Amino acid sequence: MKAIWHDAVIAESDDIVVLEGNHYFPINSLNRAYVTFSNHHTMCAWKGQASYYSLLVNGEMNTDAAWYYPDPKPEADSIKDRVAFWKGVKIEA
Repeated sequence: MKAIWHDAVIAESDDIVVLEGNHYFPINSLNRAYVTFSNHHTMCAWKGQASYYSLLVNGEMNTDAAWYYPDPKPEADSIKDRVAFWKGVKIEA
């Protein structure tokens, strides 16, 4: 599976966890050349606190387009050390 934004492969892996319709890639599958820091956080009642990354491809920023749970609640342990995408990032086989 690949996560693609503006023709750039942001992440690629065969080890995918699908949860609530989102494809979670191993965090080490990220192409760090396209990933930038974000200080945005949200809270999910059953997964815990999500942290975010922004994407920067060819000078274009996609703010908070990737999220991950650095310390998920026990019910969501399957997505620990994994990252998912939205905001126009396409997931392809």
